[in-house]
Amino acid sequence: MTTLSGISSGKRLVSLDFFRGATVAAMILVNNPGSWSHIYGPLKHAAWHGWTPTDLIFPFFLFIVGVSIVLAFTKARAKGADDSDLLRKTLIRAAKIFGLGLALSAFPYLTFSPDFGLHQNLIDIRIPGVLQRIAICYAAGAFLFLYTKPRTQMLTLGGLLIGYWILMMAIPVPGYGAGAIDTAEGNLAAYIDQLLLSGHMWKANWDPEGLLSTLPAIGTTLIGIWTGRMLMSDKESESSRTLQFFVWGFILIILGYTWSWIFPINKNIWTSSYTLFTGGQAMCIFGLCYWFIDVKGKQRFTDWGVAYGINAITVFFLSGVIARTFNMIRFAYGGESYTLKGWIYEVVLSSIASPINASLLYAVMWIVLFYLLAAWMKKKSIIIKV
Repeated sequence: MTTLSGISSGKRLVSLDFFRGATVAAMILVNNPGSWSHIYGPLKHAAWHGWTPTDLIFPFFLFIVGVSIVLAFTKARAKGADDSDLLRKTLIRAAKIFGLGLALSAFPYLTFSPDFGLHQNLIDIRIPGVLQRIAICYAAGAFLFLYTKPRTQMLTLGGLLIGYWILMMAIPVPGYGAGAIDTAEGNLAAYIDQLLLSGHMWKANWDPEGLLSTLPAIGTTLIGIWTGRMLMSDKESESSRTLQFFVWGFILIILGYTWSWIFPINKNIWTSSYTLFTGGQAMCIFGLCYWFIDVKGKQRFTDWGVAYGINAITVFFLSGVIARTFNMIRFAYGGESYTLKGWIYEVVLSSIASPINASLLYAVMWIVLFYLLAAWMKKKSIIIKV
């Protein structure tokens, strides 16, 4: 039986809940502007190559998934859980998360007529998505943690990143040739999605959560697993462990930045340089949270993040559903027709702020509303395990 080391089995890692919650809050912030035409630069994704703070959010969450796998499974093993049973439960949970992603994609197309008859128009449903990628990375990361040694996991990380780089740069795409990564539709990842997911992607010819680019995203989760293993090690003191997070995180940032000279940092195709660069930043920021919150006990202002963090998937899913509902509710006001979202942004918020600040206020409104929901769930000890 594997014993629990590094962290006491009775101690919850508040820093991880906080980091997860802050990441989900950031997801809600960037996904819900009042107007997509009025957004501050840091709250936009990079158009193609390059990065902004917004491009850190998704890899941070996959990194957290990796850390959580180590903590949860190590504790479960310490209580006598069988690896095959853990994998079975993981696959069931991953299937549920994937299903929620499909439901979120289907929601605008799934409507009810006035006589309550269900009408489906799902022919154009998007199959890839954020929750779908989380599910795949979670399942793959869990399998590797349960059934391979740390050395194999590190070799897998290297193999995924180097292999993906070689595939993207060496295999020619009809009409574009090899290594056409400067175009959204001409790179190998987009070509594979066009062959297998035509009509079911975010854009006509490509998808940022497509099939091939999920491989380096699994690498992001493996960086989280690596971090989790360092966290659970009983060979280091808390200070030494924290220092390792910063040292290795800095090394990954440098490696990712250096690699970007020939394989640019790009979230849309999740390049190998992007995996290392963002994984290193995640490791450093997690180290900062761990040092101040869990080691030094500075937890006074962490409740909001923890509230978000303990029901992260639920809050993210509900934010997508309710935000889309606001776009579906339509009514007349002052002789004009508005959606509920449009009325809040154009009539209420734009009357007190400039267009770009009104757009930001609309997004902040969602942060506050879902914090109130998450805080209520935390107070009532409601934890929805997807």
